[in-house]
Amino acid sequence: MTTNEDLKTIVRQKYGEIALSETAEGCGCAPSDQSSLSCCGPTIENNDLMVAMNLSYTGQQGYVAEADLGLGCGLPTQFAKIQAGDVVLDLGSGAGNDCFVARAETGETGRVIGIDMTPAMIDRARKNAKTRGYSNVEFVYGDIEEMPLSDNLADVVVSNCVMNLVPDKARAFAETFRVLKAGGHFSISDIVLNGDLPEGLQRDAEMYAGCVSGAIQQDAYLSVVEQAGFTNLTIQKRREIALPDAVLQQYLSADEISTYRDQGKGIFSITLYAEKPGQKLPKACCTAKAEQLANGIVEASAGCC
Repeated sequence: MTTNEDLKTIVRQKYGEIALSETAEGCGCAPSDQSSLSCCGPTIENNDLMVAMNLSYTGQQGYVAEADLGLGCGLPTQFAKIQAGDVVLDLGSGAGNDCFVARAETGETGRVIGIDMTPAMIDRARKNAKTRGYSNVEFVYGDIEEMPLSDNLADVVVSNCVMNLVPDKARAFAETFRVLKAGGHFSISDIVLNGDLPEGLQRDAEMYAGCVSGAIQQDAYLSVVEQAGFTNLTIQKRREIALPDAVLQQYLSADEISTYRDQGKGIFSITLYAEKPGQKLPKACCTAKAEQLANGIVEASAGCC
Protein backbone atom coordinates (compact mmCIF):
# COMPACT_ATOMS: atom_id res chain seq x y z
CA MET A 1 0.00 0.00 0.00
CA THR A 2 1.38 3.40 -1.04
CA THR A 3 1.38 5.89 1.84
CA ASN A 4 1.39 9.68 1.66
CA GLU A 5 5.08 9.69 2.54
CA ASP A 6 5.74 7.19 -0.26
CA LEU A 7 4.06 9.55 -2.72
CA LYS A 8 6.10 12.50 -1.50
CA THR A 9 9.28 10.48 -1.87
CA ILE A 10 8.40 9.68 -5.48
CA VAL A 11 7.64 13.32 -6.25
CA ARG A 12 10.83 14.48 -4.56
CA GLN A 13 12.91 11.91 -6.44
CA LYS A 14 11.46 12.72 -9.86
CA TYR A 15 11.70 16.49 -9.42
CA GLY A 16 15.24 16.07 -8.14
CA GLU A 17 16.14 14.23 -11.34
CA ILE A 18 14.59 17.02 -13.41
CA ALA A 19 16.40 19.74 -11.47
CA LEU A 20 19.76 18.01 -11.87
CA SER A 21 19.36 17.24 -15.56
CA GLU A 22 21.42 19.19 -18.07
CA THR A 23 18.50 20.50 -20.09
CA ALA A 24 15.76 20.17 -17.46
CA GLU A 25 13.06 20.66 -20.07
CA GLY A 26 9.99 18.72 -18.99
CA CYS A 27 9.86 15.39 -17.24
CA GLY A 28 11.53 12.96 -19.50
CA CYS A 29 9.35 10.21 -17.99
CA ALA A 30 8.82 7.11 -20.05
CA PRO A 31 5.23 5.89 -20.58
CA SER A 32 6.04 2.79 -18.57
CA ASP A 33 7.36 4.79 -15.63
CA GLN A 34 4.94 4.09 -12.80
CA SER A 35 6.36 6.95 -10.75
CA SER A 36 5.39 9.57 -13.31
CA LEU A 37 3.01 11.35 -10.98
CA SER A 38 5.56 14.11 -10.52
CA CYS A 39 5.58 14.89 -14.23
CA CYS A 40 3.37 17.69 -15.40
CA GLY A 41 3.54 17.33 -19.14
CA PRO A 42 3.20 14.77 -21.93
CA THR A 43 5.06 11.57 -21.13
CA ILE A 44 4.46 9.88 -24.47
CA GLU A 45 6.72 11.14 -27.22
CA ASN A 46 4.41 10.66 -30.16
CA ASN A 47 3.12 13.50 -32.31
CA ASP A 48 -0.31 11.86 -32.38
CA LEU A 49 -0.39 11.79 -28.58
CA MET A 50 0.95 15.24 -27.68
CA VAL A 51 -1.28 17.32 -25.44
CA ALA A 52 -1.03 21.03 -24.65
CA MET A 53 -0.48 20.79 -20.90
CA ASN A 54 1.82 23.79 -20.53
CA LEU A 55 1.12 27.39 -21.49
CA SER A 56 3.86 29.68 -22.74
CA TYR A 57 5.31 32.33 -20.43
CA THR A 58 7.27 33.88 -23.28
CA GLY A 59 6.67 37.62 -23.38
CA GLN A 60 5.65 37.93 -19.74
CA GLN A 61 7.65 40.49 -17.85
CA GLY A 62 10.20 38.89 -15.55
CA TYR A 63 10.21 35.57 -17.43
CA VAL A 64 13.46 33.61 -17.00
CA ALA A 65 13.78 30.84 -19.57
CA GLU A 66 16.33 28.94 -17.47
CA ALA A 67 13.78 28.70 -14.65
CA ASP A 68 10.99 27.36 -16.86
CA LEU A 69 11.15 23.56 -16.71
CA GLY A 70 7.85 23.04 -18.51
CA LEU A 71 6.13 21.51 -15.48
CA GLY A 72 3.10 23.75 -15.15
CA CYS A 73 -0.47 23.61 -16.42
CA GLY A 74 -1.44 27.29 -16.32
CA LEU A 75 -0.27 30.87 -15.84
CA PRO A 76 -1.34 31.69 -12.26
CA THR A 77 0.77 34.86 -11.98
CA GLN A 78 -1.13 36.29 -14.94
CA PHE A 79 -4.35 36.18 -12.90
CA ALA A 80 -2.97 36.81 -9.40
CA LYS A 81 -3.65 40.56 -9.16
CA ILE A 82 -0.21 41.20 -7.70
CA GLN A 83 0.40 44.79 -6.63
CA ALA A 84 3.62 46.72 -6.09
CA GLY A 85 4.99 46.01 -2.63
CA ASP A 86 3.11 42.72 -2.16
CA VAL A 87 4.59 39.71 -0.40
CA VAL A 88 4.02 36.81 -2.81
CA LEU A 89 4.39 33.13 -1.91
CA ASP A 90 4.76 30.45 -4.59
CA LEU A 91 3.87 26.92 -3.51
CA GLY A 92 6.04 24.32 -5.23
CA SER A 93 8.31 26.94 -6.75
CA GLY A 94 10.60 24.61 -8.68
CA ALA A 95 13.43 26.48 -10.40
CA GLY A 96 11.75 29.82 -9.69
CA ASN A 97 9.78 30.55 -12.85
CA ASP A 98 6.62 31.96 -11.27
CA CYS A 99 8.63 33.70 -8.54
CA PHE A 100 10.59 35.71 -11.09
CA VAL A 101 7.43 36.69 -12.96
CA ALA A 102 5.84 37.69 -9.64
CA ARG A 103 8.92 39.77 -8.77
CA ALA A 104 8.43 41.84 -11.91
CA GLU A 105 4.93 42.71 -10.67
CA THR A 106 5.61 43.28 -6.97
CA GLY A 107 8.73 45.30 -7.75
CA GLU A 108 11.74 46.19 -5.64
CA THR A 109 9.56 47.14 -2.68
CA GLY A 110 7.91 43.74 -2.59
CA ARG A 111 9.10 40.32 -1.58
CA VAL A 112 8.75 36.93 -3.24
CA ILE A 113 9.14 33.59 -1.45
CA GLY A 114 9.21 30.21 -3.11
CA ILE A 115 8.76 26.99 -1.14
CA ASP A 116 9.63 23.55 -2.46
CA MET A 117 10.29 20.15 -0.89
CA THR A 118 13.00 19.14 -3.40
CA PRO A 119 16.49 20.29 -2.33
CA ALA A 120 17.85 20.20 -5.89
CA MET A 121 15.05 22.52 -7.03
CA ILE A 122 15.78 24.94 -4.18
CA ASP A 123 19.46 24.95 -5.16
CA ARG A 124 18.64 25.59 -8.80
CA ALA A 125 16.20 28.37 -7.98
CA ARG A 126 18.66 30.09 -5.64
CA LYS A 127 21.33 29.93 -8.33
CA ASN A 128 18.93 31.50 -10.85
CA ALA A 129 18.13 34.31 -8.39
CA LYS A 130 21.77 34.91 -7.48
CA THR A 131 22.81 35.05 -11.13
CA ARG A 132 20.34 37.88 -11.66
CA GLY A 133 21.10 39.71 -8.43
CA TYR A 134 17.58 39.40 -7.06
CA SER A 135 17.82 40.35 -3.38
CA ASN A 136 14.08 40.25 -2.69
CA VAL A 137 13.44 36.71 -3.95
CA GLU A 138 14.12 33.81 -1.58
CA PHE A 139 13.60 30.07 -1.69
CA VAL A 140 12.74 27.92 1.30
CA TYR A 141 12.90 24.16 1.68
CA GLY A 142 9.64 22.81 3.11
CA ASP A 143 6.49 20.74 2.78
CA ILE A 144 3.32 22.54 1.67
CA GLU A 145 1.35 20.47 4.17
CA GLU A 146 3.46 21.91 7.00
CA MET A 147 5.12 25.14 5.90
CA PRO A 148 8.04 26.54 7.92
CA LEU A 149 6.52 30.01 7.57
CA SER A 150 4.78 32.29 10.01
CA ASP A 151 1.09 33.18 10.09
CA ASN A 152 -0.26 36.09 8.05
CA LEU A 153 2.86 36.36 5.89
CA ALA A 154 1.71 36.70 2.29
CA ASP A 155 -0.56 39.11 0.43
CA VAL A 156 -0.80 36.73 -2.52
CA VAL A 157 -0.22 32.99 -2.97
CA VAL A 158 0.36 31.41 -6.38
CA SER A 159 0.98 27.81 -7.40
CA ASN A 160 1.27 26.01 -10.72
CA CYS A 161 0.17 22.39 -11.02
CA VAL A 162 1.36 21.38 -7.56
CA MET A 163 -1.63 20.98 -5.25
CA ASN A 164 -2.96 17.99 -7.21
CA LEU A 165 0.27 16.16 -6.32
CA VAL A 166 -0.11 16.89 -2.60
CA PRO A 167 -1.57 13.83 -0.81
CA ASP A 168 -3.39 15.77 1.93
CA LYS A 169 -5.02 18.64 0.06
CA ALA A 170 -7.17 19.69 3.02
CA ARG A 171 -4.08 20.21 5.14
CA ALA A 172 -2.25 22.02 2.33
CA PHE A 173 -5.11 24.48 1.83
CA ALA A 174 -5.42 24.97 5.59
CA GLU A 175 -1.73 25.89 5.62
CA THR A 176 -2.28 28.24 2.68
CA PHE A 177 -5.06 29.93 4.63
CA ARG A 178 -2.79 30.27 7.68
CA VAL A 179 0.12 31.94 5.88
CA LEU A 180 -2.09 34.39 3.96
CA LYS A 181 -2.80 37.76 5.53
CA ALA A 182 -6.40 38.70 6.25
CA GLY A 183 -7.81 40.05 3.00
CA GLY A 184 -5.17 38.21 0.99
CA HIS A 185 -5.92 35.89 -1.91
CA PHE A 186 -4.52 33.13 -4.09
CA SER A 187 -4.50 32.20 -7.76
CA ILE A 188 -3.67 28.54 -8.23
CA SER A 189 -3.48 26.60 -11.50
CA ASP A 190 -4.16 22.90 -11.11
CA ILE A 191 -5.54 19.75 -12.70
CA VAL A 192 -9.05 18.53 -11.83
CA LEU A 193 -11.44 15.91 -13.14
CA ASN A 194 -15.00 16.37 -14.34
CA GLY A 195 -17.12 13.25 -14.26
CA ASP A 196 -15.99 9.68 -13.73
CA LEU A 197 -13.40 8.50 -16.22
CA PRO A 198 -13.94 5.07 -17.76
CA GLU A 199 -12.28 2.22 -15.89
CA GLY A 200 -8.58 2.09 -16.68
CA LEU A 201 -8.54 5.39 -18.53
CA GLN A 202 -7.36 7.45 -15.59
CA ARG A 203 -4.42 5.12 -15.10
CA ASP A 204 -3.33 5.57 -18.71
CA ALA A 205 -3.98 9.31 -18.49
CA GLU A 206 -1.61 9.45 -15.55
CA MET A 207 1.12 7.84 -17.63
CA TYR A 208 0.26 10.12 -20.55
CA ALA A 209 0.30 13.32 -18.52
CA GLY A 210 1.55 12.69 -15.02
CA CYS A 211 -0.22 15.67 -13.46
CA VAL A 212 -3.43 13.66 -13.61
CA SER A 213 -2.14 11.52 -10.78
CA GLY A 214 -3.60 12.84 -7.56
CA ALA A 215 -6.21 14.94 -9.36
CA ILE A 216 -9.70 14.92 -7.84
CA GLN A 217 -13.14 15.95 -9.04
CA GLN A 218 -13.53 19.69 -9.55
CA ASP A 219 -16.46 19.92 -7.14
CA ALA A 220 -14.48 18.08 -4.47
CA TYR A 221 -11.51 20.37 -5.05
CA LEU A 222 -13.63 23.49 -4.59
CA SER A 223 -15.18 21.97 -1.47
CA VAL A 224 -11.74 21.44 0.08
CA VAL A 225 -10.90 25.09 -0.56
CA GLU A 226 -14.16 26.29 0.97
CA GLN A 227 -13.73 24.06 4.02
CA ALA A 228 -10.32 25.66 4.60
CA GLY A 229 -12.15 28.97 5.11
CA PHE A 230 -11.69 30.68 1.74
CA THR A 231 -14.42 32.79 0.16
CA ASN A 232 -15.23 34.34 -3.24
CA LEU A 233 -14.03 31.29 -5.17
CA THR A 234 -13.76 32.10 -8.87
CA ILE A 235 -12.50 29.96 -11.73
CA GLN A 236 -10.42 32.46 -13.68
CA LYS A 237 -9.55 30.09 -16.51
CA ARG A 238 -10.63 26.57 -17.42
CA ARG A 239 -9.46 24.48 -20.35
CA GLU A 240 -9.69 20.85 -21.25
CA ILE A 241 -6.59 18.69 -21.30
CA ALA A 242 -7.86 16.76 -24.28
CA LEU A 243 -6.91 13.10 -24.36
CA PRO A 244 -6.46 12.06 -27.99
CA ASP A 245 -8.56 9.37 -29.59
CA ALA A 246 -5.54 7.06 -29.61
CA VAL A 247 -5.79 6.92 -25.82
CA LEU A 248 -9.59 6.93 -25.57
CA GLN A 249 -10.02 4.18 -28.17
CA GLN A 250 -8.40 1.69 -25.82
CA TYR A 251 -11.46 1.93 -23.58
CA LEU A 252 -14.33 3.43 -25.59
CA SER A 253 -16.07 2.85 -28.90
CA ALA A 254 -16.38 5.70 -31.40
CA ASP A 255 -19.93 6.45 -30.20
CA GLU A 256 -18.84 6.33 -26.57
CA ILE A 257 -15.98 8.75 -27.30
CA SER A 258 -18.46 11.17 -28.87
CA THR A 259 -20.78 10.90 -25.86
CA TYR A 260 -17.83 11.25 -23.48
CA ARG A 261 -16.76 14.50 -25.14
CA ASP A 262 -20.32 15.87 -25.47
CA GLN A 263 -20.95 15.37 -21.75
CA GLY A 264 -17.95 17.52 -20.89
CA LYS A 265 -16.24 14.75 -18.98
CA GLY A 266 -12.50 14.60 -18.75
CA ILE A 267 -9.41 16.27 -17.38
CA PHE A 268 -9.23 20.04 -17.01
CA SER A 269 -6.73 22.68 -16.07
CA ILE A 270 -8.27 25.40 -13.92
CA THR A 271 -6.88 28.58 -12.44
CA LEU A 272 -8.77 29.17 -9.21
CA TYR A 273 -8.97 32.45 -7.29
CA ALA A 274 -10.06 32.64 -3.64
CA GLU A 275 -9.77 35.09 -0.74
CA LYS A 276 -9.06 34.87 2.96
CA PRO A 277 -11.76 36.88 4.76
CA GLY A 278 -10.78 39.97 6.72
CA GLN A 279 -9.61 43.53 6.35
CA LYS A 280 -6.33 43.92 4.54
CA LEU A 281 -3.82 45.98 6.55
CA PRO A 282 -1.50 48.56 4.99
CA LYS A 283 2.01 47.44 4.06
CA ALA A 284 4.32 48.91 6.65
CA CYS A 285 6.50 46.47 8.51
CA CYS A 286 7.90 44.04 5.94
CA THR A 287 10.40 46.25 4.12
CA ALA A 288 13.12 46.05 6.75
CA LYS A 289 12.79 42.29 6.96
CA ALA A 290 13.18 41.73 3.23
CA GLU A 291 16.95 41.64 3.71
CA GLN A 292 16.69 38.52 5.89
CA LEU A 293 16.43 35.77 3.36
CA ALA A 294 16.15 32.02 3.13
CA ASN A 295 18.19 30.85 6.11
CA GLY A 296 16.34 33.13 8.50
CA ILE A 297 12.89 32.82 6.97
CA VAL A 298 11.07 31.83 10.16
CA GLU A 299 12.59 34.59 12.24
CA ALA A 300 12.43 37.12 9.45
CA SER A 301 8.72 36.55 8.94
CA ALA A 302 7.66 36.54 12.57
CA GLY A 303 5.13 39.19 13.38
CA CYS A 304 5.32 40.77 9.94
CA CYS A 305 2.21 42.92 9.38
